[in-house]
Amino acid sequence: MSSKPSATNSTAAFDPGEFLATLTEAPGVYRMLDAGGAVLYVGKAKNLRRRVASYFQKTGQSPRIALMLQQVATVETTATRSEAEALILENTLIKKLAPKYNILFRDDKSYPYICLSGEEFPRLAFHRGAFDRKSRYFGPFPNGYAVRESIQLLQKTFLLRTCENAVFAHRSRPCLMHQIQRCKAPCVGLISATDYAADVRMAELFLRGRHGEVVEKLTAAMETAAAALRFEEAAAMRDQVRALQAVLHRQYVSSTRGEDVDVLAVACVHGELCVNLAMVRGGLHLGDRAFFPRGEAGATPAEALAAFIGQHYAAHPPPARLIVGADCLEAIAEEGAWTGEGKPLATAAARNEMERAWLAMAENNARLAIETRRRSKSRAGARLDALTEALGLAEPPARIECFDISHTMGEGTVASCVVCVDGAMKKSDYRRFNIAGIEPGDDYAAMRQALTRRYEKVASGEAAAPDLILIDGGKGQHGVAREVLGELGLAFLPSVGVAKGEERKPGAETLFRDTRPNEPLQLSPDHPGFHLIQEIRDEAHRFAIAGHRARRAKDRGRSKLEDVAGIGPVRRRKLLAQFGGLAGVMGATIEDLCRVDGISRKLAEEIHQQLHSS
Repeated sequence: MSSKPSATNSTAAFDPGEFLATLTEAPGVYRMLDAGGAVLYVGKAKNLRRRVASYFQKTGQSPRIALMLQQVATVETTATRSEAEALILENTLIKKLAPKYNILFRDDKSYPYICLSGEEFPRLAFHRGAFDRKSRYFGPFPNGYAVRESIQLLQKTFLLRTCENAVFAHRSRPCLMHQIQRCKAPCVGLISATDYAADVRMAELFLRGRHGEVVEKLTAAMETAAAALRFEEAAAMRDQVRALQAVLHRQYVSSTRGEDVDVLAVACVHGELCVNLAMVRGGLHLGDRAFFPRGEAGATPAEALAAFIGQHYAAHPPPARLIVGADCLEAIAEEGAWTGEGKPLATAAARNEMERAWLAMAENNARLAIETRRRSKSRAGARLDALTEALGLAEPPARIECFDISHTMGEGTVASCVVCVDGAMKKSDYRRFNIAGIEPGDDYAAMRQALTRRYEKVASGEAAAPDLILIDGGKGQHGVAREVLGELGLAFLPSVGVAKGEERKPGAETLFRDTRPNEPLQLSPDHPGFHLIQEIRDEAHRFAIAGHRARRAKDRGRSKLEDVAGIGPVRRRKLLAQFGGLAGVMGATIEDLCRVDGISRKLAEEIHQQLHSS
């Protein structure tokens, strides 16, 4: 790959003819810059000279492109070995530079997956984030609801475990999930590894879209069990088949084949664009998700859809086919549709009545998403205006940050910081702080540490300052917040303490303002601004509790038995089952331990010494 800068510079008038004469015909990426050196637009081309020339030779350019060309002072190019390489480089630069005139979509890497873990008895789990090589992942799914619905079906049908490994390793008797027939209790040996693996294979086939094969195998096994007079086993398989058939009959409304396709539609209402992505996996419609472009207004719907396809499938695995509207195919072909590995995407119009129904549904959902967003913005604006007036702020707070502390009698203390931007929660900006080095249960010290760690970065210019700070706590916690802000030179930032009402009754909260610390404020329960404060405070509380529970579980999850050499999962389960839990094991004598199958005298002495060493 080679880089070729333009023959122009930002201090001279741009001469397209002179520049194009020196431009290569190789594939690559071009960057249009203004006189100040800011990148206006990034694009890719199969032929750099032909593509860049088209901007200056075409008539009737869209208003967006025409306005951009008036500001171009220089063009830089980078030649690549192939158009696929150009696509990858283009998307990298778009994400890094966020050019003003590109149609930008949020780089959403948070699609949920179903995970089958890599242990002897694999766990069925909801997953987001990086992949582990030992586990198997199925998806992506458009939203968390689709994942949870699928997990519930698989639990009900194949009875796979969903418990955390720390819980699984230390069970001494079956849990509630076994009692309600949602798990076969591998934790206490009620199913062999071989039989459990067979259930895992059937679940994996189902997740890969091979539904018919799963039903056929279960039906055959049911008939075999019935012929052998194993009627309870046959009845269990009959229930499995019925559960699967019910889902297949409910969702197989559009396709009789186990297809994997994405349906992409775009809508424009009142000048606002939305791309709707619907996912069909194994012939089942899993739901959809709406995406809104960021960037210069004036893009056509077809341009927005082409930009979305280029950015989305460079980062996410594509299905076998993409279904799009026929009116968008030309724009998509002009941009080129490639995967992140440089393979062409199979993009086509709907080819039958079923696919046209999918597309029409996606288009309607795109329009509904725009309307919902407009109403949400209007409601958020009204709540911000009401809050501004109630608190006596100079202008509506564009960014609100709220802090809360969570712990259990001083254990696992975690502080949360949630962020609300323009009246809507912005989860990508949320932060948690593991609190350490304080007296357990000292909420004031915990709040001081969290605020100091957060606003040191604001004071040094590393992070943007909020327009309003909410502190979940009374006058004391708010006083600590004002002290920290003063010490950091940020006393000009407005803040409010939110104290819970009598008996922690919602709607009876008292507000403490930094401008009038001795004049508590109570807003009416139906005040729009008060509703916004409650929503942000409740989200901070939820986020703090989730972080605290995770930290507490991590601290508590490791058993002393795991540190004993020679004690693996099988022996550990036998010990726990024999003595009714860890407390029973700790109370056992060396002679008691020796009576457990597989525990020698020497190992019993090591276990006893390890458990009583501290």
